[in-house]
Amino acid sequence: MNITDEIRNCLQSAFDPRELEVVDDSESHRGHAGYREGGESHFNVRIRAAAFEGQSRVARHRAVHAALGDIVPRIHALAMDIDA
Repeated sequence: MNITDEIRNCLQSAFDPRELEVVDDSESHRGHAGYREGGESHFNVRIRAAAFEGQSRVARHRAVHAALGDIVPRIHALAMDIDA
């Protein structure tokens, strides 16, 4: 399973989102720090879930990082757009 699918599965399981988009944006970072040939180093996540209702931005980001667990150290960058 690739990292994109791992991210998607973890977030789906943890938050049951009504909207989830996971994009491997690695190619747009070619030549920059952390880029790996073949991708799977830079990701953009857009997630909308009731689980984030009433949480601060920091709490939402922490929740996503906690849900991703050991995936986070295996990637270079994770941009997140999170809302309830």
